Amino acid sequence: MEQPDLNPRLDHPRLDRSFVVKIALAVLLFTAILGLALNRQFYDETMVSAYLSLALVSALIVLVVLRRSWFDLLWVVSGGLLLAALDYRLLHFPPRIMAGFSFAGLAAFAVLGIHTIWAEANDRKLLLYGFLPAVLFVASEWTASTLLDITERLHPKTFDLFLYSFDSSLRVQISFLVGQLFWKVPWIRTVCLIIYIALPLPLALVYAAQLRRKRENALAVMLAFLVAGPLGVLFYNLLPACGPVHLFGSEFPFHPFSTAVAMHMRVVPVLMPGARNAIPSLHMAWVLLVWWNSRGLPRWIRAVALIFLSLTVLATLGTGEHYFIDLVVAFPFSLMVQALCSYQLPFQSAERRAAFLFGIFTTLLWFSLLSFTTSFFWSSPLVPWGMIVATIGPSVFLWHRLAGALEQELPVRPRAAAATA
Repeated sequence: MEQPDLNPRLDHPRLDRSFVVKIALAVLLFTAILGLALNRQFYDETMVSAYLSLALVSALIVLVVLRRSWFDLLWVVSGGLLLAALDYRLLHFPPRIMAGFSFAGLAAFAVLGIHTIWAEANDRKLLLYGFLPAVLFVASEWTASTLLDITERLHPKTFDLFLYSFDSSLRVQISFLVGQLFWKVPWIRTVCLIIYIALPLPLALVYAAQLRRKRENALAVMLAFLVAGPLGVLFYNLLPACGPVHLFGSEFPFHPFSTAVAMHMRVVPVLMPGARNAIPSLHMAWVLLVWWNSRGLPRWIRAVALIFLSLTVLATLGTGEHYFIDLVVAFPFSLMVQALCSYQLPFQSAERRAAFLFGIFTTLLWFSLLSFTTSFFWSSPLVPWGMIVATIGPSVFLWHRLAGALEQELPVRPRAAAATA
């Protein structure tokens, strides 16, 4: 009679080890999310912040686009309510409206992370490409304020008068006009501010949609979104400025200098408090990247991108946070970022090289001219307007060339969507 094996050998040790690893990763994920949600400092500094809470909820956008599952939404709602109950009932945190978006975002990270851990083969890779960049983008937004604080300490004086002099040389002070529109039509101001704050949402939408469409292209898109922030802060140190509302205070937007006064004013660096985040406008650069990289996506996504692009132009000017020149320089800056991150093409390719060189050269040229030759722009209104056209036109043209080269290099191939159950 055959004796039973008292020490049975594991038939699938690799599967068992994989199961243990997955359990450990799931526990680590839930611990991290609970640790953040139950931390009072994180709640006060991040979860109730309008901008950062929407950065967190961008994970929900990625989850919905990649999986399209009603069960996932149910889990997100349940998880968000649980986190809210823990914070409000157990820890007695003060309730805030924007915290609701943060609860949903953290719950979405949990659901997306769990699906990533337990998915199989190609689905896991797709979800991982959705999960990790979403984490990195939230982290980059969280550290942005620290970098801006450092820039302010390094540069107590700003070049606001230099930028204001250029805007005035156009003979029409666009930021003041849009600011007056905001005061006279409050609903336009409200809508534009919502769009301004909700910037993380179209970033997540375009990235996730490109991830479903063409994975190689999507990674370059997210890389461009991530790189734009640190590079923008680097340029803030080259020409630190705050914006017309900081320069004029309560005089903005109804009391700009007259053209005659602006033409003859003494243009010098001035001591000023406030974040040095004027030129180039990163909000404008990001929505340009959103619009450019929505190429090939469904029309409704293109429409969303166009709405964000149009209303962000108004928001950046009407709030007084940016001069018009900040938006102009955002074009070659974003082109440079796009070319820098288009690793699918060799740098020797004519399209990528031309886009990068034009972008960085034009951006630096603007910085030089604005810093040293402000009187040059006053020689004739045709000079500043001509330079604006010569900046925006080639930037758009070179981006279209770059996009065409990328499509030839990486034709769209159908991909199986992640499981929706």
